[in-house]
Amino acid sequence: ASPDAEMAAFGEAAPYLRKSEKERIEAQNKPFDAKTSVFVVHPKESFVKGTVQSKESGKVTVKTEAGEEDQIFSMNPPKYDKIEDMAMMTHLH
Repeated sequence: ASPDAEMAAFGEAAPYLRKSEKERIEAQNKPFDAKTSVFVVHPKESFVKGTVQSKESGKVTVKTEAGEEDQIFSMNPPKYDKIEDMAMMTHLH
């Protein structure tokens, strides 16, 4: 049985528990730079994705998907989204 067929047992919750095979392949092939991809604390969304634009004398400028930047955290590559074994992740927050 394929991994997607196994998830059918979870019904409507399946998309929130594991990526489909197609999504996993797309995430593995997505460009990712661990040095510039970060999470930024956001007051309403908890965290938003951002990209480091510059680093000068201890100040980091980040371009976020939404909102202002505050505290930044390193981001894991997209292939780790919805991963079942968190021990494989590089960054745990």
